[in-house]
Amino acid sequence: MLKRFKFFSNINKFLFSSIILTILVIISCSHNKSNKVLFGKLENGENIYKYLLTNGQCEVEIITYGGIITSIKVPDKNNNMLDVALGFDTLEPYLEGHPYFGAIVGRYANRIDNGKFTINNTDYNLAVNNNGTSLHGGLKGFDKVNWNVLSYDLKNKRFIKLNYLSEDLEEGYPGNLNVNVTYTLSDDNELSVEYNANTDKATVLNLTQHSYFNLSGESSGDILDHILELNADYYLPVNKKIIPTGEKRAVAGTPFDFRNRKKIGRDLYNEDDQLLLGNGYDHCWVLNDYSNGVRKISEVISEESMIKMEVFSDLPGVQLYIGNFLDGSLKSKKGMNYIKRSGFCLETQFFPNSPNTENFPSTVLEPGEEFYSKTSFKFSVK
Repeated sequence: MLKRFKFFSNINKFLFSSIILTILVIISCSHNKSNKVLFGKLENGENIYKYLLTNGQCEVEIITYGGIITSIKVPDKNNNMLDVALGFDTLEPYLEGHPYFGAIVGRYANRIDNGKFTINNTDYNLAVNNNGTSLHGGLKGFDKVNWNVLSYDLKNKRFIKLNYLSEDLEEGYPGNLNVNVTYTLSDDNELSVEYNANTDKATVLNLTQHSYFNLSGESSGDILDHILELNADYYLPVNKKIIPTGEKRAVAGTPFDFRNRKKIGRDLYNEDDQLLLGNGYDHCWVLNDYSNGVRKISEVISEESMIKMEVFSDLPGVQLYIGNFLDGSLKSKKGMNYIKRSGFCLETQFFPNSPNTENFPSTVLEPGEEFYSKTSFKFSVK
């Protein structure tokens, strides 16, 4: 009897140990899954990883390819988690070509006319990849490279710091440029993007974060009913190549006036030559109070989800783009289609074509200088 009891006791110990081991394996797998997972591979065999930022309320997923934000999940008015960032669940669509969904854009975000600029009497030529201009860094900008992870908050999952060294004359830009981008998620649901850069030769630099947002949910249709406010008294009119003319035009009395909240689509179909040239809103606004550093520049609200996004930045401009060229050919994460104007971008930046426009703030970075800038997106329920 004693031996039988001992036998069952040993079985119970074995079962107990097995259960504990299973639980530890599950926890370990879950831990690894929530921190860092393999997202895919490039043709050269490089691994692309996905990292998670979370504060217990919001979740942000970022991949090393392009430093792309693949999803931003925030609570809506019913406390349901909504993904408010356009993107894909797998790597392949990002590699096959996409309109910069969620990417870090550089060296020079937006357009440089004819792909040419001059620094210190030296002419530089860039790839012309968009209607006679160089757009978003050229053929292989920062959105198409695999960023290195310098540090990741493994314990709390609150921040990740990415790095990329852009070598001298990469895409035609002078100087070995070392760039760090840090994503941080705060307790109050604010996702900040901090940029640091230095160079060994004078170069031009204009970095931005190119997420497409839909605060009603990334597969919910267009964003024309979103209510937008922009702290800008002026915007930059453009020519047929979507290059600023050099004029700073007052928004008062035009469809470009978002100083008081209004729906994005309210004045979209007004007869206005600038709306025709941009196929809608695809312009840079001159933000107020540039000399005051980081300040609130914009607010957007979806009346459907009641999610509010506030934008803060220390930069002089913001490009409002409302997905005018999305055509339904790209599949959403829910297997639907990203139709025309199903997302909006608020790309904080220096002005387009600044290297060729004397009255615009300079974008030249000199050796010995340290570039720093910060933009953040704060989410709440109205």
